[in-house]
This record gives sequence, structure tokens and C-alpha cells, in this order.
Amino acid sequence: MVNDLGHALWKLAERQGDSASLDYAIELLRGEVATLDRRAVPSAWARTQNNLGNALSTLGERESGTARLEEAVAAYRAALEEYTRDRVPLDWATTQNNLGTALQTLGERESDTARLEEAVTAYRAALEERTRDRVPLHWAVTQNNLGNALSTLGERESGTARLEEAVAAYRAALGEFTRDRVPLDWAMTRNNLGTALWTLGARESGTARLEEAVIAYRAALEEWTRDRVPLDWAMTQNNLGSALSSLGARESGTVRLEEAVTAYRAALKEYTRDRVPLGWARAHYNMAGDLALLAERRRDRAALEEAIACARDAVTVFREANITAYLPRAQQRLGRLEAQLAAWPPP
Repeated sequence: MVNDLGHALWKLAERQGDSASLDYAIELLRGEVATLDRRAVPSAWARTQNNLGNALSTLGERESGTARLEEAVAAYRAALEEYTRDRVPLDWATTQNNLGTALQTLGERESDTARLEEAVTAYRAALEERTRDRVPLHWAVTQNNLGNALSTLGERESGTARLEEAVAAYRAALGEFTRDRVPLDWAMTRNNLGTALWTLGARESGTARLEEAVIAYRAALEEWTRDRVPLDWAMTQNNLGSALSSLGARESGTVRLEEAVTAYRAALKEYTRDRVPLGWARAHYNMAGDLALLAERRRDRAALEEAIACARDAVTVFREANITAYLPRAQQRLGRLEAQLAAWPPP
């Protein structure tokens, strides 16, 4: 009963963003783990450890530190001591998938890639039992998760092998995540595919991958609508802007750059400074670069002045939030744009 209540509280908190319910769920599940006799009821003990890991992982995703995520990893690994592949193959696979998710979130917050490599290993283990024939939608979930871990690894490496693997994993997931069956999961995976293709395209001299990324993002927006999922819609608009920007930088005209600015402006309708300050700042940083390029190609002083205003806004938020990964780049962009305006012929 306690385990079921803890699991229900976790599901409720996951949907509503309620951290207090998560804390209570963790308290209940820890108490249950402590009272269960592992030797007498090994499956119940493992199930409670897995549920505890889920609650800790969800809370860890919302916090800036890593302590909860580390605890989640420990809980999942404990569960796997009883949830063995031979005994309960699908429960083993589910826990491997959950372990992969916690490891991936940890890896995204660390400069080292060890956790991400472990996440890839966990997802691939899960797929040995979570097969397409047996559990097609769960197989697709894990393929998408695998794609995310591989994509993050690929972004940190100079080669393209991991990114190619990520693209393959997303395309596999889309074999079951069809638009008719699960439209929001289809859109999510389309967005993820677009990001892997965009990263690949940025490293290649041609534009084919970038064109594919634009198609993938636009497809995602057909289901990830502003009314239905406003923040996911805004994220995808921002991503679309980045892909269009990369294409525009390689072309002599201004059409793609103008489309990129339009996409960023759309994103900012939901990425408000109060609601999502970092998303707001990133969109302004991205838009500043495209407006500057438009100013240069069109000899448009007003576009350059707007680019400077966007860069200043980005710098302000990155400084306030101490986002060291973005602040130096934003400051450099602002400095270059101000120097460009200073050298501009008088009106």
C-alpha cells in the first residue's frame, strides 16, 4: 500500500510540477524500503527501489545539484540486484531504461562523458529485452532515449559517428512513434531528430542535413502547437531558427535569415523573461547573430541596432544567472556588434 501511494504521488507530482509531493513520495518509499524484508519479498523490495529511483530522478531533474540524481542511480542499481534479466526480463529492462535516464541527466551536467557512456550502455541493455516485437512503444521510448544520450555525446566529440547513431535511433523510434498513434511523442522525436541533423549539418560542408533538420522541426510543430504545448512549441521554434540560421549563413541571400528571425520572434512569445529567462536569453543571443548578418547584407543600420539590443539582453540574463557556458560568447558577440556599429557610416 505504501509503495503504491508513493508511486501515485510521484506520478501526480510529475504531471503537476509539485516538488512537495515528490518529497513526501521519497519519504514514504524510503520508509517502505527500510521495512521490507528483501529476502522474503525480493520483487516488492526491487519495485520499491525502482519507484524510489523514479521519484529521486524527477526531483533531481528540477534541482541544480546532483545529489538526488546520484541517489536515484543508487536506487536503480539496488533494484537490479533483484530485478535480474533471467528472473523478470521486462522489469529488468524497464529499470535499465530508468537508470539510463538518471545517468544521462547527470552526464549532461558534467564535463566528463563517463555518465553519458554509462547511459548508452544502460539503454542498449534495456533494448535487449524491450524489443520491438514484444513491447513496441516501450522499445520506441528507449530508442528515443538512446538517441538523446548519443546526440549529447556527439555534440561533445569532434567526429560524427555518435551523431549518425543518434539519427538512426530516432528514425527507429519513429517506426513506432507514428503521428496517428502518438502525435506528441512523434513530435518530440521529430524535434530530437532535427537537433541531431542540425549538429551534423553544422559540421559538414553541404546543406542536405540542415535542410532535413528544418523539415524535421517544421513537422514537429504540426503537433507541438502553441495551444497544446506552449514551451515545447517555443523550444522547437528556437531550434528551427538555429537550423535556418546555419543555412542562411551559407547562402548569399537573406530569405533563410529572415525566416530564422521570424522563428526566434515566435519562440519569444512563450519564452518570456519572467517565465523562462534562460530560453529568453538564448533566443535573443541567437537572434542577435542573424540580425547582424542581415544588417551587413542589406546595409540596414536598424537591424544592427536591434542586434545589439538583443545581445545586451542576453548578456544581462546570462550574467544574472551566472551561466558561464554562454556569458563569454554573448559578451564577445556584443563587443563585435558595438564595434561594427561604431564603424558604420553616419546616417
